[in-house]
Amino acid sequence: MELNRRTVIAGAAAAGMAATTLGGTAHATGGRKPVKTLFGKLADGTKIYSWSLENGGTRLKVLSYGGIVQSLEIPDRRGRYANVSAGFDNIEDYVAKSPYFGALIGRYGNRIGKGKFTLDGKNYQLSVNDGEQSLHGGAKGFDKRVWDIEPFTKGSDVGLYLYYTSVDGEMGYPGTLKTKVTYTLTRHGDWRIDYEATTDKATVVNLTSHVYWNLAGEGSGTIEDHELQIAGSRYTPTDSGLIPTGELAKVAGTPFDFTRAKAIGRDIRTSHPQLVTAKGFDHNWVLDKGITARPEHVATLRDPASGRTLKIATNEPGLQFYSGNFLDGTLTGPSGRTYRQGDALCLETQHFPDSPNKPSFPSTVLRPGQTYRTSTIHTFGC
Repeated sequence: MELNRRTVIAGAAAAGMAATTLGGTAHATGGRKPVKTLFGKLADGTKIYSWSLENGGTRLKVLSYGGIVQSLEIPDRRGRYANVSAGFDNIEDYVAKSPYFGALIGRYGNRIGKGKFTLDGKNYQLSVNDGEQSLHGGAKGFDKRVWDIEPFTKGSDVGLYLYYTSVDGEMGYPGTLKTKVTYTLTRHGDWRIDYEATTDKATVVNLTSHVYWNLAGEGSGTIEDHELQIAGSRYTPTDSGLIPTGELAKVAGTPFDFTRAKAIGRDIRTSHPQLVTAKGFDHNWVLDKGITARPEHVATLRDPASGRTLKIATNEPGLQFYSGNFLDGTLTGPSGRTYRQGDALCLETQHFPDSPNKPSFPSTVLRPGQTYRTSTIHTFGC
């Protein structure tokens, strides 16, 4: 039986149970004012700070570089904490070799075919950084920018406001885009992300978060035993460049059917052409709920061994499930262990990839006078 997380946290704190990660102990609910410390410096001397937040039994560390989630700790069913987010323990690795570990993604999450699109009759050429494609905003997307950060406390919630202004023409995108992202830890330990943006010219926007999850703990090995459920009965197949073909294919009868929870490894090595092309799962699920006014539950991830669970709610129409296919053992995390293929996974809430070139997909166009708003909530359990 899955225990109530808050009961586990409170019981562990009362008993003085030791946590296995970072030498800490489990805490009862209650927020702490965010704490700022120096994490490192960029080559030009720019200081990068780490902000530590804690509330409701969840511990979060965020970097001013890329808005990166450097660690996120939650307890297992016995109250033992572990960092469940892949990353690095130094700024140099984030700059030189990170595959978007924990980062804020913009201006456009996922891929745009050949880095080109047409808007209001004008052609735009974006930065191309993934073969012929533009991926996650180009060679220097939001993940490689320094964000201004302000801490806040609101009632029983704690969090951070992150600000970045992307100038007209940056990475080829039109318009000056003013972006505000709010990270909130609630009194229940939920991690909420609220995205906002405005522009002075028509542009396209698709912001998301690129946390690599392993609920057994960072560096603990494969996620193929994790169980995943996605409330999406269709997905968007891709071509050899991982660009959607435009089809909304049914998941029924295919390895892409996660409408009922199943182990990720159950079908990942089948010979389905889409899995062969992507070397695993790296696809957008069309969420059955569509675009909603408020975040609705769309996915559940569970690690049977630790009992940790992650539930995701969003108002976005899509969810990219990436099974860590391109982790190759050359990157080492804070645990001192290397990340191999399938050692972490991403669940990125979003509009669909290549939407600017697919008129049938939900629009990602933002115009002057409009405000881009979207929200995603991560709820942790054990």
